[in-house]
Amino acid sequence: MRLKRQRPPKPGRLSGQFLSPHKGRGMVFEETRPYQAGDDVRHIDWRVTARTHQPHSKLFREERETPVMIAVDYRLSMQFATRGVFKSVQAARLAGLLAWSAWHEQERVGGQIMTDNGYQILKPQAGRAALLHFLHALVSPKWHHAQQPLSLADQLIRLRRYAHPGTRIYLISDFRGFQAESERQICELSQHCELSLIQVFDPLEAHLPDRGDYRFTDGKTFKLIQSADSLTRQRYAQRFLNHQQHLQQLCRKYRISWQSVDTQQNPERIRLNL
Repeated sequence: MRLKRQRPPKPGRLSGQFLSPHKGRGMVFEETRPYQAGDDVRHIDWRVTARTHQPHSKLFREERETPVMIAVDYRLSMQFATRGVFKSVQAARLAGLLAWSAWHEQERVGGQIMTDNGYQILKPQAGRAALLHFLHALVSPKWHHAQQPLSLADQLIRLRRYAHPGTRIYLISDFRGFQAESERQICELSQHCELSLIQVFDPLEAHLPDRGDYRFTDGKTFKLIQSADSLTRQRYAQRFLNHQQHLQQLCRKYRISWQSVDTQQNPERIRLNL
């Protein structure tokens, strides 16, 4: 898998399919010193200047450890597959590779594992131990069980509580149940964080198979799908396309990176331009 991250000069950078500005200053205040010729006037410390009656400038150092949070959707809709692997498995593979990439760049790694009835939060931390802790959580999450079912919007609200300004967030989901409140939370996250959405989908969700009767099961119940009518297949495909286009328009509106991945793709050969 090739993870391509382009870093042109500030104030923004190209990220994925859409333009995503670099959220946060990316700089940490270090000290104040007397103004020197050539200093950026935007960095003048007006408080110190007023107190000492001499111009002073703020000095910053580059923040090298960027917090990275990878939110992975394990809700019931992700436990689905007709070809390739389960959507949840593909999401976990992508999350693992993104975590390795972040660790390799010496960034702090954390995330959120989401399900319909619980969650696990891992605050971004530096080091190999934090990476391994996140990878272990992908395989064996330690759920904090909720008292009532959690929607995608509920999980995004919780994510906002732990994502500090300047955090780079990858949200990996099928975005089922994406309602107005989910969109509002996405908007709020994008205001202060660098957000990337990765949609995982099964090929059957995009197109019904050719004519025939097909039975699907969750291990307990069965459902029969008939795809003989071409109009039915067209309407089915259009619903998925409308959902995807809505997400893409949302990303353009809030300058969020976007990419979609199906369950048949080999993660090691996927090129994520994030």
